[in-house]
Amino acid sequence: MRVRHGELRAPELTLGQKFWQVNWGLLLLVSACAGVGLAMLFSAANGDWDPWASRHAVRFGMGVGIMLLVALIDIRLWMRYAYLIYTIALLLLLAVEVAGTIGMGAQRWIDLKFFQLQPSEVMKIALVLALARYFHTLNFEDIGRVGYLLTPALMVAAPVILILRQPDLGTAVMLAVGSAVLFFLAGVRLWKFILVGLAAMGSVPIAWNFLHDYQKKRILTFLDPEKDPLGSGYHILQSKIAMGSGGMMGKGFIRGTQSHLNFLPEKQTDFIFTMLAEEFGLMGGLALMALYALIMVYGFGIAVRARSQFARLVGMGVTTTFSLYVFINIAMVMGVIPVVGVPLPLVSYGGTAMLTVMIGFGLLMNVYVHRDTRIGRRWSDHG
Repeated sequence: MRVRHGELRAPELTLGQKFWQVNWGLLLLVSACAGVGLAMLFSAANGDWDPWASRHAVRFGMGVGIMLLVALIDIRLWMRYAYLIYTIALLLLLAVEVAGTIGMGAQRWIDLKFFQLQPSEVMKIALVLALARYFHTLNFEDIGRVGYLLTPALMVAAPVILILRQPDLGTAVMLAVGSAVLFFLAGVRLWKFILVGLAAMGSVPIAWNFLHDYQKKRILTFLDPEKDPLGSGYHILQSKIAMGSGGMMGKGFIRGTQSHLNFLPEKQTDFIFTMLAEEFGLMGGLALMALYALIMVYGFGIAVRARSQFARLVGMGVTTTFSLYVFINIAMVMGVIPVVGVPLPLVSYGGTAMLTVMIGFGLLMNVYVHRDTRIGRRWSDHG
């Protein structure tokens, strides 16, 4: 790393020093969330470790190892290979188009024999790294110029279009919104977002014609779920009934009637928060939300302490992505937004989602470990 004459910099840390720099408080909070998930998946299987709870525990254990490995890698290497990681993720999305596995009416996975990989989940992290590197290399005055925003806009548009084709509206929206937050944090002026927002609102009638029938039905069901209570409105109505029946303190662990009598659909994945609210009531739901809020505060706190723009944007991007996971899932099961296939992080059952979240937290810890590391605008500045 090249240093100007008279400039002081933090000494390079050894691997052992980096290990003890890991934010163990954040790891404790993440483990607590995963513990809630373990308990709820145990309950979802009527008090049986199989088929979900045992796999969830194994995946989280592996995820912790991956998270620590990601945290210890030099953050400048993550910046150097950010575009390569993005390119690989984009190629995986293209591979889904050619040889993807179809499940639940969508083509979103690649069958690796031992693992079902969902490339759209990988893209959530890859896009954060790529955008962070791009904005890190710009001078602040250049960020506001339209010409410099075309490249990152295309970097966002390419995966969003591919994911919409799978189709996966929820993940596409998450990518678009998360990227918009990164644009704003990088310094793009608010009036440009207002213009884009107005243009998007004006294009809604056109976009409606490109939606799949099931996506249109979900939106119409969101507006009036009672119109088809045994069809498209069934999921959200049963979710509301289950949450309401939990009351203040809930019915008790493994005593939820709506979930255990199979009225509640997808109780181990998309609607796991509903099951928690039925069994532990409003207080249980608020406790989990408070745990999530602490993780978000930790994440944003770590990001703002970083000295480099790249590290700050990576920390903010990862924390924003995690926050969107939580908000969209909980808002969905409450009927605040239309039903989309977004899992509750660290709690819902799912392999690729768990892997993505743990890699994201690994990058967040990497930002914390390397918070005093200076990063040049170009790789050649590192020497």
